[in-house]
Amino acid sequence: MIRKVLVANRGEIALRVVRACRELGIKTLAVYSEADEQSLPVQLADEAICIGPSQAAQSYLKADRIISAAELGDVDAIHPGYGFLSENATFAEQCEACNLKFIGPSSQTIRMMGDKVLARQMAIKAGVPTVPGSKDTIIDEKAGLKIANQIGYPVIIKAAAGGGGKGMRIAHNAVAFTKEFRTAQMEAEKAFNNGAVYVEKYIEEPRHIEFQILADSYGHVIHLGERDCSLQRRYQKLVEEAPSDFLDSSLRAKMGKAAVKLAQACHYEGVGTLEFLVDKHGNFYFIEMNTRIQVEHTVTEEAMGIDLVKWQIRIANGEHLTLEQKDVSCKCHAIECRINAEDPDNNFLPCPGHIDFYYAPGGKGIRVDSHVYGDYSIPPYYDSMIGKLIATGDTREEAIERMHRALSEYIVHGIKTTIPLCKKIMLDPTYREGKITTKYMETFLNRISEKTKVQK
Repeated sequence: MIRKVLVANRGEIALRVVRACRELGIKTLAVYSEADEQSLPVQLADEAICIGPSQAAQSYLKADRIISAAELGDVDAIHPGYGFLSENATFAEQCEACNLKFIGPSSQTIRMMGDKVLARQMAIKAGVPTVPGSKDTIIDEKAGLKIANQIGYPVIIKAAAGGGGKGMRIAHNAVAFTKEFRTAQMEAEKAFNNGAVYVEKYIEEPRHIEFQILADSYGHVIHLGERDCSLQRRYQKLVEEAPSDFLDSSLRAKMGKAAVKLAQACHYEGVGTLEFLVDKHGNFYFIEMNTRIQVEHTVTEEAMGIDLVKWQIRIANGEHLTLEQKDVSCKCHAIECRINAEDPDNNFLPCPGHIDFYYAPGGKGIRVDSHVYGDYSIPPYYDSMIGKLIATGDTREEAIERMHRALSEYIVHGIKTTIPLCKKIMLDPTYREGKITTKYMETFLNRISEKTKVQK
């Protein structure tokens, strides 16, 4: 029985978990770095313990300090949120060894599905379509070049232990392959302490569609529909929506069935995400699984009317999943904009600093998940996201109009944010017509740049 949860994260996801626990009658212990002493999760949790200096490597990534805090705080479970140690199989294993419930899948599942090559092999075994590419990890560039020549260019080289766009390089021909292969390996080694990579056929201008799954510890798995996450820059998502206006009911059913099948094959428990690329002909390919709650889980919560974080905790508490697939239906259209402390006009340069004035929008169909407030100082040590703005509507058009209205109300003084850029996207005819691929942001930013040059 979970009575008390340690929240091993920071920012808006830590606050989200604290709120979910409170609604479930579960006490919370927030761990924090010195830079986050004044953060909302620390102020609103039942208890809080400082676990180290501001740098993540000395605090939020220190598994031993988190385990020590858990023992000191006499907690029953640890919620890892996303990022940091959320997909660290060794950390999950340590929790299991200390009789602490890791709120997520088993360490074995994390280890298997966190390795993109093993996950790909599992997908092939389960009969789920995958992008043509190498079957195993590659450390030798000659072996990689041979595979690239066999499957045809362009190809994409990916870090086997990667995520977040790190260790990913595209090669358009054999001459470029060697350079990009070495660069991908160096990036992977630096980011993940693992230089292993694999090679895949590069699907040009696809949609990035992910399916949310929910699974209890008794083998019952359902999916909660899809999110279209095609609006990205440097492989980092900026705008997400659910459902995707590209999928028809037949394709949605096929992809949902594939997602459930793969989750069952790896004996999944909790919430998870299966990511796919979908080409213009409706062919879909599994690319990876995220064995944690996603940043963009909120857009699915609003579209489907289901509290994912509370279900995540309830499943970890040994409860049966009472939802059946037939009970799940889309209630509305939802769009999410990530609000980042960045300067879009200066190559998205991070802009930590002091917030002089903060006003979050409201009204019908608007949700804001954020840990910041007026007079709060954004530290320079972590991810630049300071909040998520979600707008819903009966139709996609209504959700877009509502999002634009909410963005116009959103005030953050003292730092640069992505709010002005998101407003421009909501007004863009190409976006409004739903002509979205993973190349959208690149072409959109080029159009803005050209327009600015003409005006000058």
